[in-house]
Amino acid sequence: MQKWIQRSVMAMLAVAMLVVAGCGSDKAPAGEAAKKLQVVATTTMLTDLAQIIGGDAVEVKGLMGPGVDPHLYQASAGDVATMSKADVVVYNGVHLEGKMGEVFAQLEKDKKTTICVADALDPATLLDFEEDGVPAKDPHIWFDVKNWEKAAHIVAERLSEKDPAHKDLYMKNYEAYLKDLQAADEYVAKRAQEIPENARVLVTAHDAFQYFSRAYGFEVRGLQGVSTASEAGATDVRELADFIVSHQIKAIFVESSVPHKTIEAVQEACLARGWEVKIGGELYSDSLGAPDSEGGTYVGMVKENIDTIVEALK
Repeated sequence: MQKWIQRSVMAMLAVAMLVVAGCGSDKAPAGEAAKKLQVVATTTMLTDLAQIIGGDAVEVKGLMGPGVDPHLYQASAGDVATMSKADVVVYNGVHLEGKMGEVFAQLEKDKKTTICVADALDPATLLDFEEDGVPAKDPHIWFDVKNWEKAAHIVAERLSEKDPAHKDLYMKNYEAYLKDLQAADEYVAKRAQEIPENARVLVTAHDAFQYFSRAYGFEVRGLQGVSTASEAGATDVRELADFIVSHQIKAIFVESSVPHKTIEAVQEACLARGWEVKIGGELYSDSLGAPDSEGGTYVGMVKENIDTIVEALK
């Protein structure tokens, strides 16, 4: 299977390079737009980040739209061609985009400029988990806003290296955005304090919020594991329902990128045990919301999530 995947990736990259070569004979379009750095980002969070740091000097293409689960996303031949033609490719790493690992490895081998934002973090701060007996690192680094501050810095730094003519712009945008992130971090921490300490238990569709837990003082339980590739079974539903009933938790949460039926099954299991737990709202987990929504930016998503959690649990 591994050899087949490698051959598939190589074939897609070969097609992409032919496309790029074919385009090379065309005259470059005139105007300022032609001078912009072409950036491709995988997740919606990274698309937002790259656009904020890059500003008017970049043109950003996001591969994944709102509500798309990056754990399950598989790059198409068109995606590979898009990344091959880009000046810079930005991705999360830590196997978040698990089905795209071979593509990133090949792009780096081909000397494509890639930015893995997880590289900005001290590896010792990455959280451990075990799924199906295999140890791994938790990729949901953006749920601690301080981690996203580091992600913003590496994007600004690497864009500056690739395009030194706009270094001042990239660093100016980073400094301005850093203030927004610090304010968002303070907002989340302050709102979390509104919930009594013994009630800060966050039950979600999958185990995406452990960095949030560590940063803001919550106990977190997810029905599915860290990766949504492993589906929840009847035993998982029963054990989580037992936990909710025994702790008399008032609210549990669905997620924007995970089917709601999983948490609804937990709600029904609690009701069968005589405990009525409500759905406290929908949280953004592995994706931002629609561009015109409150959760359509990273900062907006962070604030929207904590507001939803606090209103349901306090």
